[in-house]
Amino acid sequence: MSHQYTQETAAQGVESALKLLEGRWKLVILFHLFGGNVLRFSDLERAIPAVSQKMLIQQLRQMEKDGIVRRIVHHQVPPKVEYSLTDWGQALCPALDALLTWAAQRESGDGPDRQPPRTGREQ
Repeated sequence: MSHQYTQETAAQGVESALKLLEGRWKLVILFHLFGGNVLRFSDLERAIPAVSQKMLIQQLRQMEKDGIVRRIVHHQVPPKVEYSLTDWGQALCPALDALLTWAAQRESGDGPDRQPPRTGREQ
Protein backbone atom coordinates (compact mmCIF):
# COMPACT_ATOMS: atom_id res chain seq x y z
CA MET A 1 0.00 0.00 0.00
CA SER A 2 1.56 3.25 -1.14
CA HIS A 3 0.78 6.64 0.40
CA GLN A 4 1.13 10.01 -1.21
CA TYR A 5 2.54 12.36 1.40
CA THR A 6 2.96 16.08 1.49
CA GLN A 7 5.81 17.56 3.51
CA GLU A 8 3.35 18.23 6.33
CA THR A 9 1.71 14.79 6.39
CA ALA A 10 5.11 13.08 6.12
CA ALA A 11 6.39 15.09 9.09
CA GLN A 12 3.22 14.31 11.06
CA GLY A 13 3.53 10.60 10.26
CA VAL A 14 7.14 10.42 11.40
CA GLU A 15 6.32 12.42 14.52
CA SER A 16 3.50 9.98 15.36
CA ALA A 17 5.85 7.04 14.86
CA LEU A 18 8.50 8.59 17.10
CA LYS A 19 5.90 9.22 19.83
CA LEU A 20 5.31 5.45 19.96
CA LEU A 21 8.98 5.03 20.88
CA GLU A 22 9.14 7.86 23.44
CA GLY A 23 10.04 6.69 26.88
CA ARG A 24 13.32 6.14 28.65
CA TRP A 25 13.31 2.34 28.28
CA LYS A 26 11.25 1.50 25.20
CA LEU A 27 14.16 1.27 22.77
CA VAL A 28 16.19 -0.82 25.21
CA ILE A 29 13.23 -3.19 25.62
CA LEU A 30 12.86 -3.38 21.83
CA PHE A 31 16.49 -4.31 21.31
CA HIS A 32 16.22 -7.07 23.91
CA LEU A 33 13.16 -8.51 22.14
CA PHE A 34 14.36 -8.20 18.53
CA GLY A 35 15.08 -11.41 16.66
CA GLY A 36 12.12 -13.34 18.01
CA ASN A 37 13.25 -13.30 21.63
CA VAL A 38 10.58 -14.23 24.15
CA LEU A 39 11.48 -13.01 27.62
CA ARG A 40 9.82 -13.28 30.99
CA PHE A 41 9.33 -10.11 32.98
CA SER A 42 12.11 -11.19 35.35
CA ASP A 43 14.45 -11.73 32.36
CA LEU A 44 13.83 -8.15 31.24
CA GLU A 45 14.41 -6.89 34.79
CA ARG A 46 17.78 -8.67 34.89
CA ALA A 47 18.70 -7.51 31.38
CA ILE A 48 17.92 -3.87 32.22
CA PRO A 49 19.04 -3.47 35.84
CA ALA A 50 18.74 0.33 35.88
CA VAL A 51 14.97 0.30 35.25
CA SER A 52 12.55 0.19 38.17
CA GLN A 53 9.90 -2.50 38.24
CA LYS A 54 7.17 0.14 38.07
CA MET A 55 8.72 1.83 35.02
CA LEU A 56 9.30 -1.48 33.23
CA ILE A 57 5.65 -2.45 33.77
CA GLN A 58 4.51 0.98 32.56
CA GLN A 59 6.64 0.90 29.41
CA LEU A 60 5.63 -2.69 28.56
CA ARG A 61 1.93 -1.89 29.04
CA GLN A 62 2.20 1.14 26.76
CA MET A 63 4.04 -0.86 24.10
CA GLU A 64 1.41 -3.61 24.36
CA LYS A 65 -1.40 -1.04 24.01
CA ASP A 66 0.35 0.41 20.95
CA GLY A 67 0.62 -3.04 19.33
CA ILE A 68 4.41 -3.29 19.48
CA VAL A 69 4.74 -5.90 22.23
CA ARG A 70 2.72 -9.05 22.85
CA ARG A 71 2.08 -10.14 26.43
CA ILE A 72 1.64 -13.87 26.81
CA VAL A 73 0.11 -15.10 30.07
CA HIS A 74 0.58 -18.77 30.96
CA HIS A 75 -2.07 -19.72 33.50
CA GLN A 76 -0.07 -21.85 35.88
CA VAL A 77 1.15 -21.68 39.46
CA PRO A 78 3.17 -19.55 39.86
CA PRO A 79 1.85 -17.41 36.97
CA LYS A 80 4.23 -17.01 34.05
CA VAL A 81 4.14 -13.90 31.84
CA GLU A 82 6.30 -13.56 28.74
CA TYR A 83 6.85 -10.73 26.31
CA SER A 84 7.69 -10.79 22.63
CA LEU A 85 7.39 -8.40 19.73
CA THR A 86 4.40 -8.44 17.44
CA ASP A 87 5.17 -8.75 13.73
CA TRP A 88 4.64 -5.00 13.52
CA GLY A 89 7.07 -4.44 16.40
CA GLN A 90 9.66 -6.72 14.79
CA ALA A 91 9.28 -4.70 11.56
CA LEU A 92 10.87 -1.76 13.41
CA CYS A 93 14.25 -3.52 13.36
CA PRO A 94 15.37 -2.43 9.85
CA ALA A 95 14.21 1.16 10.47
CA LEU A 96 16.10 1.39 13.77
CA ASP A 97 19.14 -0.28 12.21
CA ALA A 98 19.10 2.35 9.45
CA LEU A 99 18.77 5.10 12.07
CA LEU A 100 21.70 3.64 14.02
CA THR A 101 23.83 3.53 10.86
CA TRP A 102 22.85 7.10 10.05
CA ALA A 103 23.81 8.28 13.56
CA ALA A 104 27.12 6.38 13.42
CA GLN A 105 28.06 8.29 10.25
CA ARG A 106 27.89 11.53 12.21
CA GLU A 107 29.90 10.08 15.07
CA SER A 108 32.63 8.91 12.70
CA GLY A 109 32.68 12.17 10.77
CA ASP A 110 31.59 10.37 7.59
CA GLY A 111 28.37 12.33 7.28
CA PRO A 112 27.89 14.21 4.02
CA ASP A 113 29.03 17.82 3.99
CA ARG A 114 30.25 17.69 7.58
CA GLN A 115 29.58 21.21 8.86
CA PRO A 116 28.73 22.67 12.24
CA PRO A 117 25.06 22.38 13.21
CA ARG A 118 22.85 25.25 12.10
CA THR A 119 21.38 27.50 14.74
CA GLY A 120 18.48 28.72 12.64
CA ARG A 121 19.87 32.25 12.71
CA GLU A 122 21.74 32.00 9.41
CA GLN A 123 20.38 34.16 6.62
